Parts: sequence; C-alpha cells; structure tokens
Amino acid sequence: MTVDIDSKLTLKDYLDYDTELLSIGLNPSLVSVQLGFYFANPRNRFWRALDSSQLLSEPLQVNAHVHERLAAEYRLGFTDVVKRATSSGGQLRAADFKRDAPMLRAKLERYQPAWLWFHGKVAFQQLLFYAYGLRGQWHWGWNEVPQITSKVFVSPNPSSANAIFSLQDLVTYYNELAMTMRASNERQNKA
Repeated sequence: MTVDIDSKLTLKDYLDYDTELLSIGLNPSLVSVQLGFYFANPRNRFWRALDSSQLLSEPLQVNAHVHERLAAEYRLGFTDVVKRATSSGGQLRAADFKRDAPMLRAKLERYQPAWLWFHGKVAFQQLLFYAYGLRGQWHWGWNEVPQITSKVFVSPNPSSANAIFSLQDLVTYYNELAMTMRASNERQNKA
C-alpha cells in the first residue's frame, strides 16, 4: 500500500536516472520545508561544509533553486529516509520508517544512483533495517552492503545538534567522498 505524504509537509525528491550521487538525510526539518530546500536551517552546517569541500568546483548560492543547479551541474540528488518533516529526528516513530524506508528502497532500485551519501548513521541504519531487514555495525566512511548495488558512504549528520563533529570534521568526510568518487571515475575512464 502506498501512502502519499502531503507535498506541503515535506520536500520533493531530487532523484532521476542520471543522478550520480544521492544525498540521503534522516528526514526534512520544518525549517527546510518552510523555505523549500534541504538543510535550510541556518544552524545546519551542510552547505558550509559542502562549499568548503572538494565536491564542488565553486561555492553555491543556497536558495530554493539550489537543487536544480546541483542536479544539472554535478548530478547530485537529494532525498530522505522518512519524508515527514519534524523539528528533530527524535520525533520520528517506527511507523514512519516502516512506511517510508521501503519506498526509498524502491526508488534506489529504480534510479540506481552510483553513490549513496548518508548523513548520519541513524539514517543509514534505519533504512537498512526497515527496507532490507539488516542489522549491523556500520561505520563512518565507506560501507559494503551486498544488497545495495550503489557504493555507500556515511558521513556525520551536519546538524548543529551533532556538535561532537566539527565543521572541519564534516569537510574531511566530504573530501574523502569526493576523492574516492574522482578516483573511481578516472579508473572507469581509463578502462
């Protein structure tokens, strides 16, 4: 059974057949839904870390149209494990994951992005449990998941509530992702 989420209460997916890297958060914040783009809370460090990383060739102007530019220029898409917006991830319930994680799995299998980029272990673990029935000890950085054909990278959640990781820590993870993607693309181009 498919359950529709009111589009005014969530963010749309930026995912298509040409998406190379898919950014996957836990769920959209109320601020993001209100402003119309992912990671919109000014305290969230995602955009600052992204601008400081090697994933982009130049800084972005962040607004409600930033996702279209990232999709067109970098083949970078965005979605969440759960589509229901909340003021914090702690407000999510098992029913949210049971409803939305299988739908995300279907999208991943349909569009098959080359790389999945999870923001936080919670997002990654909840998708794996509720969509694939997997439990495990997952780690920061690269993770092998035989049930997923895409390459999987997990970086810390950029929320300011996750202060154990600094902005520079986030940039370091984003750079690791960028360097590995670049090296993989260079190997493919030589083959």
